[in-house]
Amino acid sequence: MREKILTFIEKNSRIDMKELAIVLGVDEAAVKKELEAMEQENIICGYHTLINWDKVEVEKVTALIEVRVTPQRGMGFDKVAERIYNYPEVNSVYLISGSYDLMVTLEGRTLREVSQFVSDKLSALEYVLSTKTNFILKKYKDHGTIMAEPAKDERMLMTP
Repeated sequence: MREKILTFIEKNSRIDMKELAIVLGVDEAAVKKELEAMEQENIICGYHTLINWDKVEVEKVTALIEVRVTPQRGMGFDKVAERIYNYPEVNSVYLISGSYDLMVTLEGRTLREVSQFVSDKLSALEYVLSTKTNFILKKYKDHGTIMAEPAKDERMLMTP
């Protein structure tokens, strides 16, 4: 039942408990109890709203920053990741494979603000060897949701 609940709420965290219980074929109390247990176990870590900021009159820049670090003895990458994720500007930190070790996402009001964070705070951290900043220019799909408007066919209809 856990996997089914997680699958449903991952796509729609606002689903009504009664509706979810009906879909799963169990009673509402069982669903509520299972959700509470998963929250206590940190399986469910939060509920978020996906916003298309391009449709709002708010300037916002999102960056994906690849970070190469020297792992700490006995701690690996965990201690460095912890230092990074404790900055309030940072949205997420992932350990990744490839030529970089960590992927950091953050948001700022301007390109300059994000660049300044990277140069003044992130690059200045002990154990950070190098960074590579990638700015998101347009989101087409995010968390399984299509964000972009479908492309319109602008070809002219030709009749004989």
